[in-house]
Amino acid sequence: MRAKIVLLFIGIVFSICSCRSDFETVASTGDLTFSKDTIYLDTVFSNIGSSTYRLKVFNKSKNDISIPSIKLGKGLSSKYRMTVDGMQGTNGKIFNNVTLLAKDSLYIFIETTVNIADANPSDFLYTDQIQFDSGENLQNVELVTLIQDAIFLYPSRFADGTTETLPIGDQKIDGFYLDENDPINGNELQFSNDKPYVIYGYAAIPSNKTATFEAGTRVHFHANSGLIVANKASININGTVSITDKLENEVIFEGDRLETNFSDVPGQWGTIWLTDGSTNNILNHLTIKNATIGLLIQNNDGSTVSIKNTQIYNSSTFGILAQTAKINGKNVVINNAGLASLACTYGGNYSFTHSTFNNNWNSSQQVAVLVSNYILGAIPEVKDLTGATFNNCIIYGSYSNEMSLNKKTGATFEYQFNNCLIKFDNTSNQFATNPDYQFSTDTAHYNAILLNKDPKFFNIVQNKFNINETSAAFAKGNTTYLIPLDITGNTRSLPPDLGAYQNKVFPK
Repeated sequence: MRAKIVLLFIGIVFSICSCRSDFETVASTGDLTFSKDTIYLDTVFSNIGSSTYRLKVFNKSKNDISIPSIKLGKGLSSKYRMTVDGMQGTNGKIFNNVTLLAKDSLYIFIETTVNIADANPSDFLYTDQIQFDSGENLQNVELVTLIQDAIFLYPSRFADGTTETLPIGDQKIDGFYLDENDPINGNELQFSNDKPYVIYGYAAIPSNKTATFEAGTRVHFHANSGLIVANKASININGTVSITDKLENEVIFEGDRLETNFSDVPGQWGTIWLTDGSTNNILNHLTIKNATIGLLIQNNDGSTVSIKNTQIYNSSTFGILAQTAKINGKNVVINNAGLASLACTYGGNYSFTHSTFNNNWNSSQQVAVLVSNYILGAIPEVKDLTGATFNNCIIYGSYSNEMSLNKKTGATFEYQFNNCLIKFDNTSNQFATNPDYQFSTDTAHYNAILLNKDPKFFNIVQNKFNINETSAAFAKGNTTYLIPLDITGNTRSLPPDLGAYQNKVFPK
């Protein structure tokens, strides 16, 4: 009896399945719908592969259909490539008889690697189409990519497959020395604004040489890449005031991922490293974005690193990490870092005037400004901090205490804050008796401090630290420390505002 029931069940299932029409398709009639009618593959560098972009194709009809062809308009010569529901087709260009079930969808993933010579010379766009079917049933989805030509700098690859390296202490890293007589690029120590630069590995400025960056230069660093200023070498950043939001005269250092969703991702590349012994370094109108450490400054040769009108955003650890360095900063803006926007550590001598240090990193461990005279485990562990002076500055952020002074005995620890807005809430009163944080009574270290007042920045998320007349920082500066022009070249009023920006009416 049980065997008969099993046989009857199998027969019923078989009869039902034999009546299904899942794989009895009809030809497509040109009624497909798409998640987008145009795919913009963002900007890519010449001969560098793009990210992968997605198109969703819908069959909203009641019929299972067969699409006779899905192909690129330029056929096998197209610089685009696709996968269709995981299928590769013919070289990723042509797919035949693609089945799409009723009320179902499929995914197409698109990439490109294209040379600037393939682009339209008038607008540098490379275009094509994804064509579905043909004739009266033809449907198109447009593909558009903007191509940027660039100068590529990278380590040499040797015949044995190894790559050129740089000695860093007892270790080696992928890198190379910039050559002022390179047979392909010419003088690699002179960076111009003619084309953007893309750097792979660490590019090093040789001893007794200076790398110069003219106004408007754009430098893009690949992952685990950066710039090293070697012993007795120098870097000169010669940016100037820009007229528009495009920062056309600013020198900009950032990652090589040009897609919009990478515009504010921290830690995309390494750092700009001013090594111990580098000298006469001058940075003016420089913007650094999305590094691991924006500036790593270890020069202690006696020369002062001059940092003016400089912005550093979205560093995964530090905006500036200085160790036993000497820095004079004017109109400096740093926002968002995993540990500290500005870290003046292991002694040194630092002076910052009319600067804005903010940190809105999502962590209770971050601060805007860290000052210390030691590194745990270093030999020696402490070094003299002969000065850390902040004049007409703003130190603010999302954490309750945005300033940290860490000192050990055995070395000098000199600091002073004049006419600064500082966020230091001390809600738990753990610092109530700490002699380093007596803002109102310690006149040897603090003068005219605005404590826990809101600067009312225009837009922190967009790194716009402008203030207006409602800001607590409005007209609270001391003319003794006046820098006549703010970071954007505007003349400061008297008395001056705190921070890097002269107040203005916010746009509506």
